[in-house]
Amino acid sequence: MPAASKPAKAPRKAQCLDDLRRRILTQAHAPGDYLDEQQLAQTYEMSRPPLREVLNQLAGEGFVVLHKNRGAQVAPMTHKTLRNFFVAAPMIYAAVSRLAACHATPAQIMQLKDTQLLFRAAIRDGDVSQRALINQRFHAQIGDMADNEYLMPSLRRLLIDHTRISMTFYDPHHGSLAQQRKIAADQHDAFIAAFEAHDADAAAQLAIDHWELSRAEIETFAAPQGLQIPLGTAPGTRQQKGAS
Repeated sequence: MPAASKPAKAPRKAQCLDDLRRRILTQAHAPGDYLDEQQLAQTYEMSRPPLREVLNQLAGEGFVVLHKNRGAQVAPMTHKTLRNFFVAAPMIYAAVSRLAACHATPAQIMQLKDTQLLFRAAIRDGDVSQRALINQRFHAQIGDMADNEYLMPSLRRLLIDHTRISMTFYDPHHGSLAQQRKIAADQHDAFIAAFEAHDADAAAQLAIDHWELSRAEIETFAAPQGLQIPLGTAPGTRQQKGAS
């Protein structure tokens, strides 16, 4: 039947979109890399027009940057990007969590609980990619709860880089991080409890505490032992003399 061939195109396009998101988040496509349209078209068995629609959507979400005559580049992670990331993250996470506590529905909370089960399973299995992706989903769902069209674009962009940073610095075999992983999972449970209680103050404070845990974990791998890098300070801030 002629009509039967039409629905097949939508799943293929959706599959391409989801797979490219996953590959960018897990750094299978590294920050700054250019995507080869011809190779992508062959891989996903798509013609150029729907592929470019996918790339346009990824650009709108912050996964890639489109350059005239050069194509799609995976969103770079520069020193400026990282400085701005560390400045903006606690403010955005706290604001989103506060609103989520105000607006969360029972159905959304149940969905978050399901995601939390997957998060704990990924930690238990030592699956780095799955842990990062499920963590991204957990916080994106909190963003959906917040239901704020001004904060959501910032949160989405923040979660892209946060997930990629996690892939760079997270080592499941590093023993000293076992306790941090347990605390992170326990904090996810506390988020859920705060949302169920519609406790906005508790949710906002949890967001700050959760960010500080993540920041400390990143600093462990971003700097050699004994060297401190002020990743959490505002741009232009300098350490005092004598600081190690």
